[in-house]
Amino acid sequence: MIIKTQSVLIQQEKIHPELLKMPAEANHGHNQTIVNGIGHIGYIQGGKLARWTDEEIPFTFLTKAKNFIEDHKQEPFFLYYALTEPHVPRLPATMFKGKSELGNRGDVILQLDWAVGEIIKQLKYLGLDKNTMIIFSSDNGPVIMDGYEDQGFEKLNGHTPAASLRGGKYSILEGGTREPFIISWPAKIKPGVSGALVSQIDFLASFASFFNVESKNAIDSKNVWDAFTGKDQKGRNFFIEQNDQLAIVKDNWKYIRPSRGEAFYKLTHTDSGNLPTAQLYNLNDDLGEKNNLALKYPEKVKELETLLSTELSTEEAKAK
Repeated sequence: MIIKTQSVLIQQEKIHPELLKMPAEANHGHNQTIVNGIGHIGYIQGGKLARWTDEEIPFTFLTKAKNFIEDHKQEPFFLYYALTEPHVPRLPATMFKGKSELGNRGDVILQLDWAVGEIIKQLKYLGLDKNTMIIFSSDNGPVIMDGYEDQGFEKLNGHTPAASLRGGKYSILEGGTREPFIISWPAKIKPGVSGALVSQIDFLASFASFFNVESKNAIDSKNVWDAFTGKDQKGRNFFIEQNDQLAIVKDNWKYIRPSRGEAFYKLTHTDSGNLPTAQLYNLNDDLGEKNNLALKYPEKVKELETLLSTELSTEEAKAK
């Protein structure tokens, strides 16, 4: 039955492409279940009454979020608001369609910005904005082509989503790992820009410390509360990154281990950061990772490889 269902769904897209609002790109897998004219990953059987319209989901989530704040205004609350807008399929609501002049991708980013503004408006309306901590971040760097033929590249119009950084989503380079990160807490944090090295995994240990609760399972998490609140400009001593290979960042030096992986992901048009030789970058002077200094500073490569190997061995021992 599953095989027959899969076959029918794929044929539906191939035989009747005119039914689709947005065709799926080849080899991405976004053509397995068609819901309201959009192909999706995975085969969905049953539950048809619960199916959705992609253009409406963000507004539904936003309404739920605002209502949650209203319902809990008299007590401490935690709201995790996962924005759907920047992810594929990128289908802006009518009020944002065509507004950015950068295609669907630009339109949904405008919509995202508006949605965050609506959350802030709700907090201000309820008098909660001064003593509410808002954290805004992303889980990975940008990707232009990632599942659908939405003319992402054709309509960039000179826009550079990763700015001067190399790479993007799926990449070990800064374009894939250095993310937007804003913390607002007007009652406690002064406005400013910080160069502290922190990670989202540090939320666990940092908030556990703030609330004075144990965090025994926060193996990789570090307490960087002072960095989050602007009192410390250093943050972590080092940070280990992983994609197809491993990298480590310490004192704004970044070492990437040699890798046999693809140097360029053709499916998503992404510079992966994979090279068969060691890479070393001074992020203070070269945030775009254009100048590989591994041959010039072999001792620095050795230092960082030793630290990386030691940490991996320690973590493996803990896991046992």
